[in-house]
Amino acid sequence: MLVGGIPILKGVVFDIKKFAIDDGPGIRTTIFLKGCPLQCWWCHNPEGQHSQPELMFRKNRCTNCEECISACSKHVLSLTTNQQLSINRGNCNLCGKCVEKCPTGALTIIGKETGVNEVMKEIEKDQTFYEQSKGGITISGGEPLLQINFLTKLLEECKNKNIHTAVDTSGYASSQTIEKIKDKVDLFLYDIKIMDDKKHKQFTGASNRQILQNLKTLAQNGNDILVRVPIIPEINDNKENITHTAEFILSNNIKHVCLLPYHRAGIEKYRSLGRRYKLMKTPSPTEEKLNSLKQQLQAKGLTVKIGG
Repeated sequence: MLVGGIPILKGVVFDIKKFAIDDGPGIRTTIFLKGCPLQCWWCHNPEGQHSQPELMFRKNRCTNCEECISACSKHVLSLTTNQQLSINRGNCNLCGKCVEKCPTGALTIIGKETGVNEVMKEIEKDQTFYEQSKGGITISGGEPLLQINFLTKLLEECKNKNIHTAVDTSGYASSQTIEKIKDKVDLFLYDIKIMDDKKHKQFTGASNRQILQNLKTLAQNGNDILVRVPIIPEINDNKENITHTAEFILSNNIKHVCLLPYHRAGIEKYRSLGRRYKLMKTPSPTEEKLNSLKQQLQAKGLTVKIGG
């Protein structure tokens, strides 16, 4: 897009969360960028997985008024024989007419092309809170590194205004991408999911080799890094994986780790997006298990926090 002959850089944002306190130090604004190259079975933000905007249908809000059906010229929407709304997502062009007609908010479009200036306006509204609490912004996703040009520009604008920046990332990106932003980020919230490469491929759809290499690069650069480990019962909570994780973290002179307990809060969002959730029978880890893992990591010399 051009304004006055100058290109306007846009990114696809699916949420902006104000007054966040679990995404880095102080009070923060968390910007969620859409799109992720991984397919983690436990992902609780499925609306951030696909790069483009998409239609979400919240069944519990639907009153079967059929206003959306009459509004759709592409005949994407229909009622089944048992009076349930059916969506032919392959034919949807995201025109938004059904959303406009829906009186209950059951239909929404997730994700919007947004300019850096628009995001900065939202960020600057809370700049006083950042200064008082030593907070700032956190850019999350999805995987923010997937929108590297938009991310870079946003980081630069924040740096110009002395706003603390954090990037919440899986680390799955090219070495060139890491080089591009490593000196523009104040804090990396860096996920380490599974150390065994074969298991990592099975449960995330990709190798962990580049992820681990990128963490080494950031550590060698002297970046401030907080490693976050999602704890998924029967997938990565065994002693062997936790031991290897601790050894790898310490070998890179990183001292702080957060354990993020698996939860099932995203299940309904999968249904709303017409997708299947793979861990329907997986429970959240017990408090006893989490404390045991915390003690195991502390015994290795790490500073450990459960949650956030």
